[in-house]
Amino acid sequence: MDMTCVNEIVSTADPNQWQPGDAWLAGGTVLYSYGIDLQIGRPKRLLDLHAAGWPALEWDGQRLRIAATCKVAELYRLGRTPEHVLAELTGQLPQHPGLDLIAPCCDSFVASFKIWNMSTVGGNVATALPAGPMTSLLAGWDAVAEIHAQDGAVRHQPVAEVVTGEAKHTLSNGELIRAFDIDAAVLQQPSAFRRISLTERGRSAVLLIARDIGDRIMRLAITAGTVHPIMVDIPIDAVDPAELTDLIDEYVPHNAWTTDIHGAPAWRRAMTARLTQELIEELFPGTIPDAADRDSGDITLKGANS
Repeated sequence: MDMTCVNEIVSTADPNQWQPGDAWLAGGTVLYSYGIDLQIGRPKRLLDLHAAGWPALEWDGQRLRIAATCKVAELYRLGRTPEHVLAELTGQLPQHPGLDLIAPCCDSFVASFKIWNMSTVGGNVATALPAGPMTSLLAGWDAVAEIHAQDGAVRHQPVAEVVTGEAKHTLSNGELIRAFDIDAAVLQQPSAFRRISLTERGRSAVLLIARDIGDRIMRLAITAGTVHPIMVDIPIDAVDPAELTDLIDEYVPHNAWTTDIHGAPAWRRAMTARLTQELIEELFPGTIPDAADRDSGDITLKGANS
């Protein structure tokens, strides 16, 4: 779509150059499809990040750093051949099962390779749509966003807290997401994934990521079905499968469920409880036998060697 409101494109990654009416341009897939910036409306200038030169992926053995300008296609390659890509970065050959979450999250875009080669991780988070799968992935990893302000200040905030509602976030005018940091210890934890859509391969209606964080506690990231990520720590030995819906209701306010044509809130709530049962049984076998060998999701997590 032509954006006739734009008068100038400036190549910069310096927040100090931001002016009222500006919009950051990363991949531009949302800007050009909607013709507007979902937060500010019709931009007068686009601040183009293409020349920023930030490495898409950085790995030091202790932390994975994903640039905000990292393309989905670049991240997907890491998800399919993690040992190979990480070895290219540092020469190490680690085993990190959490990286298996990348591929199904990328598949959850339900988009063509052309979109994958333009859309960026940071752009997906900053757009702050409920079904943004990069927000889901990063929230599920407990990722922390590094955010740069106009005055040169740098702050850090969990991605699960950056997105606060549909097309709403905590970024102030001119602030720019530089990168996302993920602790290597998180990537070493057993992880599980469920995603469901109202229609076959449609927009995500519920997307859940779970991790075994130790001491028989499962950390659950509830996304897509809610207007912002909601994190829940579930003590497995204290869970009554029949009361999972009540547990979810404790953490998810009634008005936090996403309401659109891709699924009614009541259905999303019911699917969240059902899929959570499956995640618990997958990570802690024998806990909910009725959920064993049951996969209600429409996109499946497969390991790099599957």
